[in-house]
Amino acid sequence: MSNRVVVAGVGMVPFTTPRNSETYDVLGERAARAALTDAGIDYTAVQQAFAGYVYGDSACGQSTLYRLGTTGIPVVNVNNNCSTGSSALFLARQAVEHGVVDVALAVGFEQMQPGALGAVFPDRPSPFDHFDPVVQRLQGSSDAPFAAQYFGGAGREYAERYGMDPAVFAQISVKARRHAANNPYAVFRDPITVEEVLASPVIYGPLTRLQCCPPTSGAAAAILVSEEYARANGLRTEVVIAAQSMVTDFDSTFADSMINIVGYDMAKTAARNVYEASGVDPADISVVELHDCFTANELLTYESLGLTPEGTAEKFIADGDNTYGGRVVTNPSGGLLSKGHPLGATGLAQCTELVWQLRGLAEKRQVDGARVALQHNLGLGGAAVVTLYEKVS
Repeated sequence: MSNRVVVAGVGMVPFTTPRNSETYDVLGERAARAALTDAGIDYTAVQQAFAGYVYGDSACGQSTLYRLGTTGIPVVNVNNNCSTGSSALFLARQAVEHGVVDVALAVGFEQMQPGALGAVFPDRPSPFDHFDPVVQRLQGSSDAPFAAQYFGGAGREYAERYGMDPAVFAQISVKARRHAANNPYAVFRDPITVEEVLASPVIYGPLTRLQCCPPTSGAAAAILVSEEYARANGLRTEVVIAAQSMVTDFDSTFADSMINIVGYDMAKTAARNVYEASGVDPADISVVELHDCFTANELLTYESLGLTPEGTAEKFIADGDNTYGGRVVTNPSGGLLSKGHPLGATGLAQCTELVWQLRGLAEKRQVDGARVALQHNLGLGGAAVVTLYEKVS
């Protein structure tokens, strides 16, 4: 059995710095209530829920959703690193698409601490034990935050391979702030210049502080329903998930390339799966929310998603094809760099932004005529989730 999956409701809360954060359960409840209100249904209609978070104890999903009601439904807690929110969405979509339920809730939240990400459980094997030896062999060790080492190394490799001035990466930060200026949910909305980006402290390789996403708290949620249920209950039906793919690491991840270490092949394969399943060509896509945890990854993702051929990202940026007036608007929300990156919420915040875009409700961020939207959410360790949304009515 295969049902068409409708995104009936979305919601999120404004992202914030950790010191200004509410607790995770309050954040998650607020986002879930917003999605339910947007869908026009009560929590009692939800048949399964998938709660995504990275930094929290077991059953935080229950703790959050019990604030909405204790209805006895299955609540599945999801942790897939930075792709957690989209992983929850992936599970909810499967449940609806295959007829297990008619109504599923995906919610993602994170109450983060200040500072760079680090190991929480140093007394046991790390999920990165497969990755770190490759990184050390390729570029040695460093005291820099581990994620910056990974993505900074990938950015340096790309710049060297194609003879690109690393200053090109800084232009992505400038674009992110320009887009975020129109997003009331974003953390950083003040404009910055390339000169300011390059003058900020160097973190690793070509990456400076203003090219790294900030630790952020926040939450977002989506209500997925079958098209039959939506029509029977008078719910909106105009935005559907046309295709979705989750891909984990290949042998090529651990070959001699930092670009592959940070998930290039995962993203490329997931995108290809989505294009083949939907029949959509990358040229048909007008708006994309992609995983710009660092400027280097945004640039790499232009190519892994097929938005521009390999080795042409510099020209893609120089021609303004990644913003309004160009070929495809990337991260109209401001992305992780400016909107913020609460790990469990990011994938569902991307979903929310794209649904708003397809409904024509993105206000000053609106991409004219948006009918097909692409989402890319990446977690090291690893998993890449690519989701294609279409406006059908």
